[in-house]
Amino acid sequence: MKFPLLLLLTILPLPAAIFDVRTYGAKGDGQTQDRDAINKTIEAAAAAGGGTVEFPPGVYLTGSLHLRSNITLHLESGATIEASPDTSTYDAAEVNGADLYQDSGHSHWHNALIWGENLTNVAITGGGLISGKGLIRGERGPGGDKAIALKLSRNVTLRDFSILNGGHFGILATAVDNLTIDHLTIDTNRDGIDLDSCRNVRISNSSINSPNDDAITLKGTHALGYARSSENITITNSLVSGYDVGTLLDGTFKRTLERAPDRDGPTGRIKIGTESEGDFRNIAISNIVFDRSRGLALESVDGAHIEDVAVSNITMRQVSNAPFFLRIGSRMRAPKGVEIGSIRRVNISDVVVYDADPRYGSIVAGIPGHDVEDVKFNNIRIVYRGGLTLDQVARQPADLVNAFFFRATGGIPPREPYATPEREKEYPEPSMFGMLPAWGFFIRHAKGIEFNNVEIGFLKGDRRPAFVLDQAEAVELNHVKLQRVPGLPAVVLLNVKDIKVSGGGTVPDVKVPLAARKEL
Repeated sequence: MKFPLLLLLTILPLPAAIFDVRTYGAKGDGQTQDRDAINKTIEAAAAAGGGTVEFPPGVYLTGSLHLRSNITLHLESGATIEASPDTSTYDAAEVNGADLYQDSGHSHWHNALIWGENLTNVAITGGGLISGKGLIRGERGPGGDKAIALKLSRNVTLRDFSILNGGHFGILATAVDNLTIDHLTIDTNRDGIDLDSCRNVRISNSSINSPNDDAITLKGTHALGYARSSENITITNSLVSGYDVGTLLDGTFKRTLERAPDRDGPTGRIKIGTESEGDFRNIAISNIVFDRSRGLALESVDGAHIEDVAVSNITMRQVSNAPFFLRIGSRMRAPKGVEIGSIRRVNISDVVVYDADPRYGSIVAGIPGHDVEDVKFNNIRIVYRGGLTLDQVARQPADLVNAFFFRATGGIPPREPYATPEREKEYPEPSMFGMLPAWGFFIRHAKGIEFNNVEIGFLKGDRRPAFVLDQAEAVELNHVKLQRVPGLPAVVLLNVKDIKVSGGGTVPDVKVPLAARKEL
């Protein structure tokens, strides 16, 4: 059957128009300022109703680029969009009257290398590179401080390209809904991907290296002038790491950096928080490799409710602090009247951890009157480095801020090793409590916590208990195997209620209805 040409045109989709940046004056020689030519190309595509802005191979030196709706930026293999060192080529940070409760990086979008606001149907694709060579890392001052910034947009796709040194954020997406991030490689000097108050997001098949800050972070700031929940987010089939900057992309995976700027080990992890006024719901994290990074962190310290989180099929090696850190706090960087948040209905399953920092164990910690609730650890294997003692815990200064002073002056008399500070209002990080009295799990201000088929051990004997449960209720240890030093308790209970050990693990089966202090 033959179709008239007019009929065929109405049936078959027309190819998207292609707008080559070189046609509009971009040189791509790495020396000429191409900002105006690229923005002219984008505007031409927008005026035509949309299309693909094509970057052939070359190095395009530029300041701020302005995304538009119905536009795809396509970076061919061999094409690099490079951030200019000329601070005058970046748009100024816009005025934001809601910048009191989060740092400046979260409060502004226009001072980015590539930015867009109130957009629909936008994509950045291709095998090219976005280089943040001329970006700053977030210090206040003129210039661009992030590679890609998007605000109040929907139907966004970021696929197949790489980012090197993305400034404060490689990608900052604030209130962006229906966002797909797939097959990206990000090797950066601060955060890799920050999703702030986003919904219906899929991150997949990506590698994010960020030794000095977090790799993938979900945030809930007040940057919009109101709290907005983060919902329906999946993170899967990806790598997060803390190799030296640039060595993920060049394939050398170097490991010389020992500490991030906060003086803890390399960061490079997945985290919910720290900014956490807006709620987090319906989050799935699966099939992730953590390598030479901190562990998984879920933090509600500014009022957020973190609910319905599933974490599964995770491997971690060379973990530079707690493999798991679940924390409720009362820092409250939020408007007056916002109440303390919660963490509940969290499942963590099928996780293997090897070579974890011995100082911190894993932490599930609320604050007085606000328990972490209903958390299940299923099919978990952790091997810590070990080698520490309760005496070392006891000889820490009560005020850990003065730890350097006390080390320099020869130390202080020992204190009760289980008297761990609360630190309700401080920035949440596993090291905030100092060296913990438990080498495996430290559980405090928690209720309804289950451990099922959990095995934890050490590479070198550790003379602390594997578990410390402090002001905890309804905790179950089912089929739990613990490596232990003979003659020392495996589990210490402090001010607990309704504790149950069963299943023939290392610790004999027992029910403890109530105990001020008990060793198992």
